Amino acid sequence: MMIQKSLPLLFLFFSVCGFSQKIINKTISSDYVDDKREIKIYLPEGYDEKEKRNYPLAIVLDAEYLFDVYVGNAVLFAAKDKAPKQIIVGVTMAKTREKDTYFNINNGNLTTDNEKFYQFIKNEVIFDIESNYKTSPFISIIGEGTSANLITNFLREQTPFINTYICINPNFSDFIGGQMQTYNLPRFEKEDNTFYFYTNNSPMLSDAKQTRIGELQKGLSNLALKNFNVINDTIQTKSSVSAISEAIPRALTKVFEIYSAISKEEFDKKVKDLSPLDAISYLENKYLDIEFLFGSNLGIREQDIFAIEKIIIEKENGDQLLNFGKMILKLFPASPLGNYYIGRYYEEGKNIKKALYYYKIGYGKMDPADPNSDAFYENILRLGGR
Repeated sequence: MMIQKSLPLLFLFFSVCGFSQKIINKTISSDYVDDKREIKIYLPEGYDEKEKRNYPLAIVLDAEYLFDVYVGNAVLFAAKDKAPKQIIVGVTMAKTREKDTYFNINNGNLTTDNEKFYQFIKNEVIFDIESNYKTSPFISIIGEGTSANLITNFLREQTPFINTYICINPNFSDFIGGQMQTYNLPRFEKEDNTFYFYTNNSPMLSDAKQTRIGELQKGLSNLALKNFNVINDTIQTKSSVSAISEAIPRALTKVFEIYSAISKEEFDKKVKDLSPLDAISYLENKYLDIEFLFGSNLGIREQDIFAIEKIIIEKENGDQLLNFGKMILKLFPASPLGNYYIGRYYEEGKNIKKALYYYKIGYGKMDPADPNSDAFYENILRLGGR
């Protein structure tokens, strides 16, 4: 059991060794906290100032022990196409931790020093990174313990600019429930954006902490906001290290669910009962959201096309094949699949001339070495074309 539980940490250790050369150490001269603060910046593989692509930004507090773990997970998720590549910033805390992240025990508010650290993150760290690197509008902030409590204060911003709040093993104040109510979370629903709020409970935490987390999670579970996604997690471990190593990938799985290819769960829950036109709209909006939120123009994954193909072909006599093909060409013009579905639409309508035209265009986009090219060409031969 000990060996099995150590495998994720061993993998992340070797991952850290692999990405260490991509980390930039930078000093920020601050008007809020100590005169100078050190941050670490991870730029993803392939990052290029000359390219149009942008990257989501992750701000990791408690960088001394969270930064490498978060980067290791981010690299793995991106490699498996489960999340976009991210620009990740690690913020090292003051030697006296309470100076940066704690709260007034009498009312739960940030102390004067805590508020300065909050403004440092908001007005200096994020501003510096967005000014100098190619970031998308999607921002995550991650913290553990009292840093997780500080993260919740970003919910108070009149115009929300943080998309994801990942609170690991949170040490909330006794007043967290009342504070969250003052943030008026239903107002987030008016924002044309998507938000995620992750917390985990765990038996390794004190009874008092577990109670506070449990009460907050219960209150948040009653929210029904279409764009504010609450992720209430419980990690069954008696080790804070294990809780951290489990919480980060579990949070990333939910936060970047929209980025991943359509899973069976997503298909069964959101897609299978749609009409062909609604299924087309669902897929188109999924990729438009990916591009807007994460700065990643993926075109469109073929497996997602195939995921809804049956709906398009079998419902409404295949009348939406034309719109399906046009949508694919719009999002993925280099793919022959858009031409294929348009060609199939015309073939089923007995317009052989137009069907051949689109089949030939699609075939012309294919590499002759592609194992599917012969099957594609058979459509042309079948209709008498050459």
